[in-house]
Parts: sequence; structure tokens; C-alpha cells
Amino acid sequence: MLRLALLTLALTTLGLGAVDAKTLRWAGRGDMQTTDPHSQNENLTNNINILVYEPLLVRSKTLELLPALADSWQQLNPTTWRFHLRPGVKFHDGTPFTADDVVFSFERARADTSQLRVYANASGIPKKVDELTVDFTTSGPNPIELEHINTINIMSRAWCEKNRATKPQNYTQKEDMITAHQANGTGPYMLKSREPDIKTVLTKNPNWWGIKEGRFEGNADEVIYLPIVSDATRVAALMSGEVDLINDPPPQDVPRLKQDPNIKVLEGAENRIVFIGMDQKRDELLYSSVKGKNPFKDKRVRQALYQAIDIDAIKANTMRGLSQPSGALLSAPAQTTPELEKRLAFDRAKAKQLMADAGYGDGFEVTLDCPNNRYINDEKICQALAAMWAQIGIKVSVNAMPRANYFPKLEKTDTSMYMLGWGGGSTDGIFILQPVLSSYNGKGDGDYNYGRYTNPKLDELIAKIKVDMNPDVRLKEIRDALAAHNAEINHLPLHRQVIPWATRSNVTAVHRADNQVMPYWVKVQ
Repeated sequence: MLRLALLTLALTTLGLGAVDAKTLRWAGRGDMQTTDPHSQNENLTNNINILVYEPLLVRSKTLELLPALADSWQQLNPTTWRFHLRPGVKFHDGTPFTADDVVFSFERARADTSQLRVYANASGIPKKVDELTVDFTTSGPNPIELEHINTINIMSRAWCEKNRATKPQNYTQKEDMITAHQANGTGPYMLKSREPDIKTVLTKNPNWWGIKEGRFEGNADEVIYLPIVSDATRVAALMSGEVDLINDPPPQDVPRLKQDPNIKVLEGAENRIVFIGMDQKRDELLYSSVKGKNPFKDKRVRQALYQAIDIDAIKANTMRGLSQPSGALLSAPAQTTPELEKRLAFDRAKAKQLMADAGYGDGFEVTLDCPNNRYINDEKICQALAAMWAQIGIKVSVNAMPRANYFPKLEKTDTSMYMLGWGGGSTDGIFILQPVLSSYNGKGDGDYNYGRYTNPKLDELIAKIKVDMNPDVRLKEIRDALAAHNAEINHLPLHRQVIPWATRSNVTAVHRADNQVMPYWVKVQ
């Protein structure tokens, strides 16, 4: 009832009962984490922040890289890239955008409170050449320098210094600072108001450089994002016309939405792999009945968990067909092979035998941490897994929670078993291999390796992938790295999400494979 009251209040306050062709009312299961563009690396957070802030390069409707705050670039030598900045750009507070802001932003994004530090570090050391030119020098050749440059949004150095925000917000420690609720970017939208878990309102930036270039193709001068946790309430708000777009409709409601003449369903797969991680570092798990040892350090236990998963049942019953089961830890299948995509067979008898061989024939108890508003049917998937693992003697307690509490818990590695999803605009393997699958080094590598395992062969291959400029050799190394990960079963892969969007029939939107909504392409009739 409280959720419904808050939604009604938000809509009533904003006068959304009347048709407004310039307002896009967008709803999703959860809220963004912070308006600090360097603090958290989470898709919805990145999506809203990139409407206010901008990187040097942006992605097109088909995810190719395009000029943005940099209008051109060149590689001077194997380790130096030069970026020529777009002249005449101003931040929302009217101050000019210069090379000083670029240097400052990349240095800020390298801080230990930044979840983007792995990409900022990979981009190299920035150096101002003149007011509109910046050089980046990398420690070695970087075959995907432009992909890394694309991940860092540019902030105003003067604004951050004035507001004591020269380091990213420490989200894990719930630090409160101006960048957590105010913003000053150069992007197509300005942050008008931010009320966590209620609404975020953006207004069109009339001075955006992209307007003159024809990049603002839609008519959404105002964007209102409403987090509506309840699937039923969110779908009801769309069907009643209270919201215009949801980019995470529950799979079970998609057939019904397709039958509604006032609704359009935009088909599309997301570049995102969902998987289960396990603590493989501690000698004793934090949340388990097993004392004095860690069962997840035994590959036989990890394999038993894997082979006890009936992924076809999850696809058919939990995901209603909107998933692509995979054995490869890549957000998209572009760089994999049929062999890597092939999963270990569902075999409950084999799983029971592996448990017995590992000395856990009677099973054990463990807690599975799971978000309940981040991935499609996340909590339901965790409950389905718990039921499947119960069949081999593992009693799993599902600890589901909102993303606002979930991700800080994982960052503290306060977990024994957890769900995670990984995706984004780039389909290059390094974007999961380095931050998620490599060993943790405290400098960006393995920041999302919350199980803190080490896989020497995998680390050796990742080191080569970072600098290998031969595309064919590098592709083989990526595939070898994924095979090395799979050989040790360091994670339990599940599936890639398929996420259709649903809009009112009078709304035209562009469905991108990174599941990010770009309101400046949206038309509301």
C-alpha cells in the first residue's frame, strides 16, 4: 500500500494525469544507486548518469562508438593516444569544458572509492596538451583503448573542488556528499530533482552541443524515472497510462502485454550474463553449517552445484522462455564458441556422487545472497536454485534484498554465495575477464571477484589479453581464458537475459542491447 501511495503522490504532484507529449514517464524495478558518475558501476545507475554526464565517446543505437566530448582522436604511438576535444561545450552551470576537466575526471575515477577504476587505469595516464587536447599514455599497448575511454564520464573540476567532491562517493560506507544527489554535467539532460526510491526528474539541456548535430531526435524535454518495485504495480501503471515505458517487464506478463492494443512490446536480448559466485578464499564460510573448512574450495562441490541445476526448467518456468542458457561467462556470445557455450549436463545422480566423493554425502547448509529488484526474476531464480540444490542435500537459505543493500554487502565480501549479472555496451571479453574473473589485486583487477578465488592460468592469459594487438591471437587468448575459468568452475553460469521493453502505443523508443534507455531518441505522440 505504501508503494502505491508513493506512486500516486508522485504522479499527482507532477500533474501527470494530462497528456504531455514532452514528458517521458519511465519506470523500473529499482532505483539508481547514486548520481556520482564514478562511484558505482551498475547498469541503471550508469544509464541515468550518462544522460546528465558524458564521456569522450558515446555509443550509437547499435552500440558502435561515436565522437562525443572528443570530436576526433589519433594514436601517436603504440602507447599514446591523443584526443581533440569538442570546442564550445559548457557544463550545466555555464562553465566551459576543457582538458583540465578530462584529466581531473580520469584521475578521480582511478580512486579506491570508484568502481570504474579498472577502466580508468586501463585508459592510461592523462596529460593536458592544451585547452582542447589531451594525451593518454598507457603502460603497454591497449587493443581496446577507445572502449575503456568510453566508460568514464567527465565532471567539472571547478565544481567538484568547490563542493569538496574530488573523490567519488564511498557508496559502501553510505557516505553522503553533494554528488550523491546533485549533478553538473554537459549532457542532454540536467538533473532537476532526486528523491531516492521515489522519483528522479531530468529536464532537457537547451545548450547541449548534440542538438545542433541532430542527435536529439525525440521530443522528451522532461524525463521522470519512477522506481516501482512491485511487478504487478509497474505493469498496471503502464497499462493504465500512468507511465509510458518500462524496460524490465516481468516475463510472465509479456504475452498479456502483447495482446493489449494500447501497448507496444519491443523485442530484444540484453548483453548480460547472470551467474552464481561462491566464496573460495575463506577457510571457513561465513554463512554455513560446515565448520573448520570451506566446501566451495573443493571443485567437486562446485561441479555438483552446477550439475544439479536444471537450466531448462528455469528457462521454461521461471523465465517463461526469455533467457538464453549458456556455459560461457560473457555478456554476449560474439567471442565464444559452441564448446564454450555448452553447459555441463544436468545430472542429479552425478551431482549426488560428487557430493559424496567430496565428503558431503549428507549435505550442508549455506546462505545464498540474492537481489530482489536487479535482474529479471532474480529472487525467483534463487528460490528455484535452492529447491534444485535441496535435491542433492544442500539446504540453501535465500537471503533476498533490494539492490541498495545488496551491492554494498557484496563489496564488503560479506557473503558465502551470491548472484551477479554482468553486461554493458561492449562485447569484448576483457570487460568481464579483468574486473570479474581475474584475481583481486586492490587496483581494479578482480574488484567484482567477490568469491576472491585465484586461477593462475586465467590470470596469465588475462595479462596477455590486456596488451595483445593481434586480433586473431587475442581472440584465441580470450577463449582460452574462458576455458580456464570453466575448467575450475569458479562460477556457476546460468543464462543471458532476454528483456523486451513495453511502451504505450503512442511512444517510439530505441531498444539497445545494453538495456539502456536514451530518452533523446524517444518520441511521445
